[in-house]
Amino acid sequence: MISANNVTLRIGKKALFEDVNIKFTEGNCYGLIGANGAGKSTFLKILSGELETTKGDVSITPGQRLSVLEQDHFKYDDFPVLDTVIMGNQRLYDIMKEKEAIYAKEDFSEADGIRASELEGEFAEMNGWEAESDAAQLLNGLGIEPDLHYTMMKDLNGSEKVKVLLARALFGNPDILLLDEPTNHLDLAAIEWLEEFLIDFPNTVIVVSHDRYFLNKVCTHIADIDYGKIQLYAGNYDFWYESSQLMIKQMKEANKKKEEKIKELQEFISRFSANASKSKQATSRKRALEKIELDTIKPSSRKYPYIDFRPNREIGNEVLSVENLCKTIDGVKVLDNLTFTLNHDDKVAFVGGNEFAKTVLFQILMGEMEPDSGSYKWGVTTSQAYFPKDSTKEFDNDLIIVDWLTQYSEIKDVTYVRGFLGRMLFAGDDGVKKVKVLSGGEKVRCLLSKMMISGANVLIFDEPTNHLDMESISSLNTGMVKFPGVILFASHDHQLVETTANRIMEILPNGIMIDKITTYDEYLASDEMARKRQIYTMDNKLEDN
Repeated sequence: MISANNVTLRIGKKALFEDVNIKFTEGNCYGLIGANGAGKSTFLKILSGELETTKGDVSITPGQRLSVLEQDHFKYDDFPVLDTVIMGNQRLYDIMKEKEAIYAKEDFSEADGIRASELEGEFAEMNGWEAESDAAQLLNGLGIEPDLHYTMMKDLNGSEKVKVLLARALFGNPDILLLDEPTNHLDLAAIEWLEEFLIDFPNTVIVVSHDRYFLNKVCTHIADIDYGKIQLYAGNYDFWYESSQLMIKQMKEANKKKEEKIKELQEFISRFSANASKSKQATSRKRALEKIELDTIKPSSRKYPYIDFRPNREIGNEVLSVENLCKTIDGVKVLDNLTFTLNHDDKVAFVGGNEFAKTVLFQILMGEMEPDSGSYKWGVTTSQAYFPKDSTKEFDNDLIIVDWLTQYSEIKDVTYVRGFLGRMLFAGDDGVKKVKVLSGGEKVRCLLSKMMISGANVLIFDEPTNHLDMESISSLNTGMVKFPGVILFASHDHQLVETTANRIMEILPNGIMIDKITTYDEYLASDEMARKRQIYTMDNKLEDN
């Protein structure tokens, strides 16, 4: 068990947390939620001991081991992958290294033998002989192939490092597990594996995530941070949302009844206070009136942007035709004879682990990259708006936000443009901030403003939920579902894919594409997908042999 006792944290004059008392017990998974800036990651750092409190303390059941998902992706660059995972249990790793050093001695002494015997006993008690196989099993589950297990961390790409650091946090059955955005940069298969792992995990988990589907799947409780306090709810994210809304509704209804009672008492007092025969009743009602207190209902600190994509022109029947599209990059075939036609009501989710292929396809369709062969043709009634995965170039200038967005608007009126910024929570002086200094979330909201103001009837999104908070993701989800045009998108957000897409495409690692008109959940469960994956795997093995 881990608990916060009267925890207060002040940053300058601002109290981020004020007298927080909360217990996290074994066998439960707690989703820590709150608006941007509420202090979710900060609270995890307080629990881990990385950050000191202004007042109060954190207590952990004696003898229990706490494990944290590291955020520094370069911290272990000088270590092999397998060692990095085993270091998740630092004591076990230290024993392994001390043993190796003793056995490597040329002048092995009697004292060394005694020490080695002590280490071997502790090593066996900690299941040290299974350490490498346990670490490998975690890596395999997260999609790190066996041939990478003995490479150096510095030789991995960003998403591979994330998976190794996650395996490190999970290693050795920790008693308390703290996970800050564990699904970031994971493909959907790895997220699904992690969900099942946490569902079966017997100890305490506290997780921060913007993935609503993930929280619904794994959480037994929700810890909601608002106004410097943490309120605990039993149930998953959807249950928290319904419960919190119901609570506010009940408080409003109770206040309404109280207001009606106050009005009734005030009218009686006003009518009969001067009447001698009714004076006792009037006095009694005055006392009753003084006892009535309205519940204080604080509006949530959460802010939801208003995302509404309205096309300037209705889309025709001819949207997009792609024929035999091929692309090879650095000797690797990324796209292999892709052929498909889009219909006027298609909302297509590109799924699977081949991230690069999705981005390459989107860049080709937007004219940013040329295919090696094949062709594509947009319908004459279509207009496209694009959300790139890497938007660095978009913001590499000295423009302020309002001028940056104005360049993409047919209507150059500042008030008109500021209206779109206001919908995305850029109010007042925010409009004069330079785009190059914006945070990741602010840049995403700028790009969504650009797409809204474009009036396009075809939207292409390449991982739009990265850097967004829960409220913005929810608003984007609603905007995409309501959009009357065509959407092509790639996302790791399961709920966004399931609720938006009516057609699923997956580009396999060999560049071949699966195309299926279905929902995402149905696609994942389909026998056809399993067969095609099996055929692909068998083909690869034959090629290797």
